[in-house]
Amino acid sequence: MRITRTVPARPVPITALVLATAGSLLLTPQTAVAEPRPPVHRETAPEGPAAQTPLSAARRALAAAKSASTTEAAAESASAAVLGDDSRGYPRRQVLAPDPENPADRSIKLGLAPYHSIAPKLNALQALGDRVSVEVAGRSAGGHRLYLVTVTAPESARQARAQARMRELIENAPALAAKSPGIERDYKAPVFLNNNIHGNEWEGTDASLKLIERLATADDSATRDLLAHSRLYFNITANPDGRIAGTRANAGGFDLNRDFVTASQPEVRAMRRIMIDKQPAVMLDLHGYVNGTLIEPTTPPHGENYEYDLFLKNTYANALGMEAAVNGLGYTAEKDGVQPAQIPFRDQQEGWDDWPPIFTPQYAAYHGTVAAHTVEIPMRVNNADYANLPVTELRRRSAVNVDVAGAALRATLDFVRTRRASLVADQIEVFRRGATGAAQVPVSEETVPGVPGIGPEDVYTTTFPRAYVIPAGRAAQRSATAAARLVDHLLANDVRVTRALHDFRLGSRTYAKGSYVVDLRQSKRGLANALLADGRDISDKVSVMYDISGWSLGRLWGATVEPVTRGSLAGAPLRPVSAAARVGYVAPRGDLRLRLDDPREVAALNSLLQQGVPARRAADGSAIVPASARARAKAAARTYDVAFDATKVKGTAPLHRTRVAAAVTPGELLALREMNFEVTPVSPGVLNAGFDWSSVDVLFVSAGLDHGDLSDGARSALDAFLDGHGLVGRGATGAELNAAAGLLAVKPVEGNGDANGVVRVANSGSALMNGAPSHGFVYAPVWFTDLGPGVRVEQSYATGDPLVSGHWRPSQDGTGGPADAAGRAAVVSGPQAVLFGTEPMFRDHPKGEFAQVGRALFSMADATGTR
Repeated sequence: MRITRTVPARPVPITALVLATAGSLLLTPQTAVAEPRPPVHRETAPEGPAAQTPLSAARRALAAAKSASTTEAAAESASAAVLGDDSRGYPRRQVLAPDPENPADRSIKLGLAPYHSIAPKLNALQALGDRVSVEVAGRSAGGHRLYLVTVTAPESARQARAQARMRELIENAPALAAKSPGIERDYKAPVFLNNNIHGNEWEGTDASLKLIERLATADDSATRDLLAHSRLYFNITANPDGRIAGTRANAGGFDLNRDFVTASQPEVRAMRRIMIDKQPAVMLDLHGYVNGTLIEPTTPPHGENYEYDLFLKNTYANALGMEAAVNGLGYTAEKDGVQPAQIPFRDQQEGWDDWPPIFTPQYAAYHGTVAAHTVEIPMRVNNADYANLPVTELRRRSAVNVDVAGAALRATLDFVRTRRASLVADQIEVFRRGATGAAQVPVSEETVPGVPGIGPEDVYTTTFPRAYVIPAGRAAQRSATAAARLVDHLLANDVRVTRALHDFRLGSRTYAKGSYVVDLRQSKRGLANALLADGRDISDKVSVMYDISGWSLGRLWGATVEPVTRGSLAGAPLRPVSAAARVGYVAPRGDLRLRLDDPREVAALNSLLQQGVPARRAADGSAIVPASARARAKAAARTYDVAFDATKVKGTAPLHRTRVAAAVTPGELLALREMNFEVTPVSPGVLNAGFDWSSVDVLFVSAGLDHGDLSDGARSALDAFLDGHGLVGRGATGAELNAAAGLLAVKPVEGNGDANGVVRVANSGSALMNGAPSHGFVYAPVWFTDLGPGVRVEQSYATGDPLVSGHWRPSQDGTGGPADAAGRAAVVSGPQAVLFGTEPMFRDHPKGEFAQVGRALFSMADATGTR
């Protein structure tokens, strides 16, 4: 926990209070004593609603993972190509076709810009002069255009190409860039201003539109100087689906500000592309609502893979300028209900951290952004306040918020104008350290002068390995499909990957030809390590975390990834790759075996079953496909990049087309669709209205389905279905439905609900868990005791301390910690149910775990018998 500060610090409870009550402040200040807990944001409560995401949104989100010939994937690729086109100068004008007027747009009630008004507004702004350009950066999950507006002084095509060369030199040859007088003199500092990533936090969009209008025509010397020496990139609304609907999430049900490790959503992939192509030195992410306005930098723990000394130096300095600008607007608690701005690093001890790279500003830091902020504007207008407050009060609050957001934006541009050279120099230094393998610089009052109160609790660094190797060959690699997917994901994040042309030796072992190597001496080593490393158990560092604390792709994505701590890559036969090698294969003769260790393998099997291919289940959990279906197997191998090996095994039980009724979270719903299951979302409302159970084969429940919320008729229909079909349950909600239905005799035990992270597990050798990874993910973990007759332990938490990385403490009464879970059953099964206490499909993230659920669904779809 944070220790003594050298400056006065407001206590932690103020933040917890303002997060809970920002919307209740009207015209007079209110005082209260808050519970002394940091402002944790949990994904959903166990009793939260089940996802009802439209299939169209899922298809758009999944398009990039499938064939590039699909319409959505082709459109996304075209948008990326346009954003990365350095051959054109500025302005880049285009006339945007208008969207149909939508009187139901939730922005209208607040007096803010509805989405349908944005395209005409941008057309008008482009017409004001030669400083404003508009490009379409992609489409949202709901199909709405994502607008990127660039504001800068005009550039010829030749000047634009010169800027691109300087940008590439900064990343690819930072030592040379640091000595370049041309960069110091002529490089335009890129600035990324992101708005409305949470759809019901609206006002950043409106503040940006106002600022763009002023910048388009202002003729003062400061504006001319700013635009001559910087490019300003405005993502007008990062979440148009949520803006229209008044929801935090997009049309896919995803919180986009939790998706940057996985990039499962098209909006996040668009933002990622902007950050990679534009390489911003400074970025702002405008949110709401915390009163007073919250301006990062954050409390500990700080991301250990940053060059945090450079990040803190600039982020704190810009925060001071934004604080002065916001407070200088003249709003007061007495007159307006607006509290003074706050800077968590200075004013709080813990509870608002920058540990995981899932948030936009924290992810941006790994692309060279040296000043990056979440800014939470003050006056709540969403959720219950939106529904209950008078329109006049809502519009008053929104106007205040637009003012506050505008002040933060303007202060940031002043910061960029006055510190352009040092910001660019610090970005170059971030990349230089990565490229040369230089040591991180721990923060202290000596290394970061001007930032008060730095203590040992702020020091987070890591030891970078020399490289990561993703070995080739079936003996070394659990899943070639998983390895290829991981390599493509690293490349999509602008992490450089090489591949061995011949066998080579590194460290103490020899690796086969075709192995992939991620050299940690690269400009974006911090991002590479953040994605691939195990991470750290930080349970003893702070009392609770704001969101997830562990996320290792090296442990959770199903590929074998080996850190190599020492050795030289000089002379190694490595060549850079732009895409992973395809691994799809079909044996030329005999029956075929498809392992079901990976979601793409499950997807391939489902595609075959839906075509009527008579596959069978093998004893080890794989699928046997007859030789007569070789042509269809070849098509599936091409589409899903999976391997069908020859086999003499005939299999046992037949596998059937599997239709799933699902009461699950948005991430789980997307993961099921990613595996090509035919999914019908259900909820108490759907079941009470009369559900046709003959249309599905198995029920999967993890959220939003309480047996007690069902009518007598719906309960009887559900019980009748479960008499002849199986249940797959996850977490407390799944376990509760299992108990109500009397399927599996177990006692579920809920661990600390604040816990999350990567855990070690021990798997059974059954068809359900054969080949499953030795690590899992937990979020509010559950385990099972008092196992009755016929209950099989499929997976257990490892003995000792199962937590590898993350945050998992006992609850206040001393129970529910990792010691209580150690050795306990994490996944159990019986004739009619499989129950998961882990999170194998959390936020569509731990890809290597998905197949566990896929196998369970196949198994339970064939469940028979009577309770």
